[in-house]
Amino acid sequence: MDNFIVSARKYRPVTFDTVVGQASITGTLKNAIKNNQLAQAFLFCGPRGVGKTTCARILAKTINCQNITSNIEACDKCESCISFNNSASFNIYELDAASNNSVDDIRNLVDQVRIPPQVGKYKVYIIDEVHMLSASAFNAFLKTLEEPPSYAKFILATTEKHKIIPTILSRCQIFDFKRILIDDISKHLAYVAEKENITADPTALHIIAQKADGALRDALSIFDQLVSFAGNNLTYNAVIENLNVLDYDYYFKVTDNFLQNDIPSALILLNEIIEKGFDGQHFLIGLGEHLRNLLVCKDAVTISLLEVGEDIKGKYKVQSQTCAAPFLIKALELCNQCDINYKSSNNKRLSIEILLMQIASISLNSNTTEQNINKKQEITQPASAPKAIPVTHTSAPNPVLNTPQVSKPSLTSTPGITGSFSVKDSLSDVKKETKETESQNNDVSEQDVITQEIIEKAWNEYTTSISDTSKLLYVTLTKNKPVLKDNNTIELEIDNRVQEEEIKARKSEIMDYLRKSAKNYSIQLETVIVQSQEKSGMVYTDTDKYNKMVEKNPELQKMKDELNLEIEF
Repeated sequence: MDNFIVSARKYRPVTFDTVVGQASITGTLKNAIKNNQLAQAFLFCGPRGVGKTTCARILAKTINCQNITSNIEACDKCESCISFNNSASFNIYELDAASNNSVDDIRNLVDQVRIPPQVGKYKVYIIDEVHMLSASAFNAFLKTLEEPPSYAKFILATTEKHKIIPTILSRCQIFDFKRILIDDISKHLAYVAEKENITADPTALHIIAQKADGALRDALSIFDQLVSFAGNNLTYNAVIENLNVLDYDYYFKVTDNFLQNDIPSALILLNEIIEKGFDGQHFLIGLGEHLRNLLVCKDAVTISLLEVGEDIKGKYKVQSQTCAAPFLIKALELCNQCDINYKSSNNKRLSIEILLMQIASISLNSNTTEQNINKKQEITQPASAPKAIPVTHTSAPNPVLNTPQVSKPSLTSTPGITGSFSVKDSLSDVKKETKETESQNNDVSEQDVITQEIIEKAWNEYTTSISDTSKLLYVTLTKNKPVLKDNNTIELEIDNRVQEEEIKARKSEIMDYLRKSAKNYSIQLETVIVQSQEKSGMVYTDTDKYNKMVEKNPELQKMKDELNLEIEF
C-alpha cells in the first residue's frame, strides 16, 4: 500500500504565484529579487497555516536558482533547484527554534555562517518558531543578524511577534501575513478536489473554509478528514454532520417565526436543536451571525461582506427583503446582550428562550410605538368630533395589561422581556386588553404642566412603596431630592457608579410611576454623579480617625505629648 501524503503537503505551493491569499507579500519579494534589493534578514509573522514557512522556502529556492524566469520564479531545472526539490540542498538550512533554543545552538549556526556556499549564490537560514529562542540565544544572535556575510540570508518565522525582542525586530524586514479569505480557501479546496477526482458541493467547501478560521493548512486537514468520512462525494449534509455545524435552515426557520410573532414555534425549534446535541451558545452565536448576514444583505454596498456559498446567499437575499432594518438592529442588540450574560447565567436555556421571545415581540412593540405617535398627533390637533383614540402605552418596556379573565392561554410580559406579547392564537385578546387599559387612561393629558412640588410628591410616594422590598434603592433615591430642570427633565444627584447602575435597572419603572402620577408622559430622568466633600474626606482606619481628630483639635496632640501617652491602633 502506497504511503498516503496529506493534502497540505501534497499541494503545498512551490512558486510565488501558487501561494494562496498573500499576493502583496509575494509581489514585494519578487520585486526585491528582480531589483537585487534583498535584505539580510526577513521576519515572517502571522497566524498558523497562512504560508510563512512556505514563502520562506520559495524565497530561498528562487534566490539560489541559476536560471530565474522572466516572471521571477525558480526554473526547477538547474542544479540548485533539483537539489532543493530532493531535500538535498547544502545552501538552505532549516532550524526549529522550539527544540534548538539554547546559546550553543545559535553558536553552531554562527560558525556555519562563516563558510561560504559551494554551489549557488546564497546560504539561507530558515529559523521557524523563532520566538522560542531564549533571551541569551537572542543576544548571541544579534551581531551576526545585523552584519552577516554578503552571501548569508536569514528568514525568521513566528506566530507570536510580540515575544521577539525589539533589537531583533529592528534588524529585520517584517512581513505580516494575513488570514486567508474564505473565498480564497474555498477556491483552493475546489482545485484540490478536482485534482483528486472528488465531487464536492461548493456550499460544503464554504463550510470547511469557515471552520478553518483563515488557515489553509487547517482547511486541507479538515478536507482530508471529510473525504475519509464521505468518500469521493462531498455533500453539504455530510460536512455539517461531521463538523457538528448547525444547518442554515434552522436559522431561516426561526427568523420566519420571529417575523410572524410565532413564539411557540420558535421555542419548539430551539428544543429540537438542543435535542440534537448542539450547545445553546453554539446556536446563539450562529443566530447572531445569521441576523448580521440578513442586515448586510439589505444594501448592495455591504453585500460583499457576506461570506457564504452562492446558494445560501440567494436565500439570504430573499429573506432580507422581508426583514426591516430596525427589526434586525434591535434583534442583534438583544443577541449581543444575551451572549454577554450567557456564561454567568444559571439557567442558560431560559436565557435563550427569553431572547427568542423578545425578538419575536419586536414587531408588536413597534406597532404600539406607532400608535402612541398617532395619539400624540391627535392630541395636538383640535378635534371637531370625538375620535377613537388608539391604544396607548407608557414608554416603560413592560406594560401590564389588567384583565380579570383571559379566555385563551397567553404569555404575559415578564421582567427582562421587552414589551408585552402573547402566542399567536391570543393576539385578539391582547388587543381587547389594551383597549380596556386605554379607556382607563383617557383622562390623562400629556400636556399637563408639572412643578417641583408635584414631582416631589410623586417621588415620595414611589420611594415609600419600595421601602420594604428594595431597601438599597430606597436609600439611594431618598438621599437627595430630585430637581426639575428644563424640558421636564428630572435630575438626581448620586454618589457613585453602583448607584447609577442600580437606578438604571429600575429606571423604566420609576419613570412610569412618575409619568402616571404627574399625568405627563414627556418626563425624563437623569442621574449625575457628584462626589461630596464629606465623602472625599471619609476616614477608614483608626490612624485616620486619630489624625482627623488632631486636625480638628490640635490640643489633643499637645496633651498626648505632655503626658507621654501611647495610643494603640
